[in-house]
Amino acid sequence: MDGGAGPSLFPLHRCKTLHLVRHGQGIHNVDGDKNYKAYLSPEYFDAHLTPLGWQQVDNLRKHVRACGLSKKIDLVITSPLLRTLQTAVGVFGGEGYADKADVLPLMVANAGNSGRAAISSLNCPPIIAVEHCREHLGVHPCDKRRNISDYQFLFPAIDFSLIENDEDVLWKADIRETKDEVAARGLKFMNWLWTRKEKEIAIVTHSGFLFHTLTLFGNDCHPFVKKEICKHFANCELRSMVIVDRSMAGSNDSTTNYPGKIPSGLDLPSDVAVENKLEREEPDSGFT
Repeated sequence: MDGGAGPSLFPLHRCKTLHLVRHGQGIHNVDGDKNYKAYLSPEYFDAHLTPLGWQQVDNLRKHVRACGLSKKIDLVITSPLLRTLQTAVGVFGGEGYADKADVLPLMVANAGNSGRAAISSLNCPPIIAVEHCREHLGVHPCDKRRNISDYQFLFPAIDFSLIENDEDVLWKADIRETKDEVAARGLKFMNWLWTRKEKEIAIVTHSGFLFHTLTLFGNDCHPFVKKEICKHFANCELRSMVIVDRSMAGSNDSTTNYPGKIPSGLDLPSDVAVENKLEREEPDSGFT
């Protein structure tokens, strides 16, 4: 069927379910939404969540539990910035941390001036930090991260092993990524997802990254579907989408397919028996 003309069919093992989340309101968003130039302010370096942002996180946490999503997610991927790390652990982390528990907390108490209690890493999916899903790089101090060693102290149970450099070598004070460069980075990130074995993944990231990345998708859909994919995310908004591997990039076999195991012999269905008989026959030599 032509793209956009009707429903499409894909093998389940060539699909992943992505739960895309924009972080809760950060301190930079309050003034930045009123005046874009406020994003240039050094005081918003690696902006943390506002009290309203934490309320948004609490509301989303309640939602993912009420709808059963929290039990389905295999992995949480987060951008390594304070506001996304706080959102990721607040939404998808365990309950309150008990000091006597023999596990590291996902977040220590009052991390990033949050005023929040420590969060447990028990009974929740693993959370890993990935540079590829960071916000638009350069110029804006709110989008510059601190050293990974600082984050490891604040978020002990988050996996930062995929990040090569302790210092932020990607953010430049005088050079800002173009929109096309953000989109290209986003596409690279999406392709990387196919190297992961997990099938249901939550991604906690940023408005600009989501918008520029998602504009590359949906061109084979109805215009209303394209619009639904690409519209800007609100703070702490979650949208669930399915990404399809059309290029055989994923190599995993299906865990649910069953080949049928039809026994050989006279009890074969007639159409299968005929096909098998034709396959076994020698090519016609022309002699009778």
